[in-house]
Amino acid sequence: MAQGGPARLQGEAETGREEAGRMQTLRVLSEVAATLASEYDLDALLDRFLGMMVRLSGASAGVVRVLTADGRHMRIAASLGLPDEVVEKERLVDVDCGICGAAIRSHAARQTQNLASCSERTHLPYFSQCSAMVAVPLEHQGRLLGAYNLYMAEARPIPEEVSLLFTAIGEHLGMAIENARLMRENLRMTLMSERQMMANEVHDSLAQTMAYMKMRVELLREALLGYESGKALKYSGDIQQALDEAYASLRELLTQFRNRMDPLGLEHALQELAAGYFDRTGVRLEFENRIPDLNLSVDQEVQVFHILQEALSNVARHAGARQAWLLLDVVDGQYAFTVEDDGRGVFVMGIQPDLRHHFGISIMSERAQRLGGNIEIANRPQGGARLRLMVPIHPEP
Repeated sequence: MAQGGPARLQGEAETGREEAGRMQTLRVLSEVAATLASEYDLDALLDRFLGMMVRLSGASAGVVRVLTADGRHMRIAASLGLPDEVVEKERLVDVDCGICGAAIRSHAARQTQNLASCSERTHLPYFSQCSAMVAVPLEHQGRLLGAYNLYMAEARPIPEEVSLLFTAIGEHLGMAIENARLMRENLRMTLMSERQMMANEVHDSLAQTMAYMKMRVELLREALLGYESGKALKYSGDIQQALDEAYASLRELLTQFRNRMDPLGLEHALQELAAGYFDRTGVRLEFENRIPDLNLSVDQEVQVFHILQEALSNVARHAGARQAWLLLDVVDGQYAFTVEDDGRGVFVMGIQPDLRHHFGISIMSERAQRLGGNIEIANRPQGGARLRLMVPIHPEP
């Protein structure tokens, strides 16, 4: 009994520590779940999540990476405690890179105390000074969404229950990121529905009135022919021309309002636009996206979509082209959306461009200004025209 007493007390103490550890795990998981459920703004959610995880894990820094649209890269969506030069170098990494790729392939939290590969890739001293790093995949219902990293000032092994906790938290965060994506799609659909309602209202009022005026002006012109009044015929002709141009512009505007953008985002919408372009216009269109992570707000996506839609419409109406190209790229730190064609070019010397062409360019320029960007229009050296929309990747508020 004398020997059993201390052993029993030691066993009870270990049981107590295990129970306390489980209770701490449950408290952490509960706090994380409450945080993720109470925040709907993704940026604010990720910032709060990182602050909490750094505090609970004793890490010196943390970062959340989300999968890009091409599925081959991850970009930094939030960071805490990392030097600016590290964030800039790590802003976009391959999905199978180092310990993050290992965590993704194993669907479990992974830890490493050897950050030589990160140091060699970035040529930054931070990783040689960091003792350890944890990588946890972010998944929801088997779908990869990204990963989060915790950078440790001290190298110590991760207990199994802590590793399981990290993975459980990753699943909760993955669900929150997926919900944010679904909310973004719903916002796109709502915005498109509102534009459809506006188009219906305009069509039912102004468009029908203008159609009636067009018919009455034509009857007036026929009536004036009998009086052989030159001035009256000229003025009625001017009215009819202006009315025709206004009516054509209105119909184009209604078409833009009624063209619904894909709820999956700008890239999908442009792919759909390019897929049916030849059937609608007889002009071949090649579409290429060189931007691995196109990160625009829903309103910015709509503005860019309509600018490119108008540019491609101008190619079909005015260029006399047989081939067109639509390219998405990054140029000088900005998103560059370029439409080119092999037609006759724009602003040909000695030829006054069509008024509707001017109107379309004016509308595109106004949309570009709302994006904080600008429109560049020029003739191509090899013939045809080029329109490029430049949009800052990180626009000023």
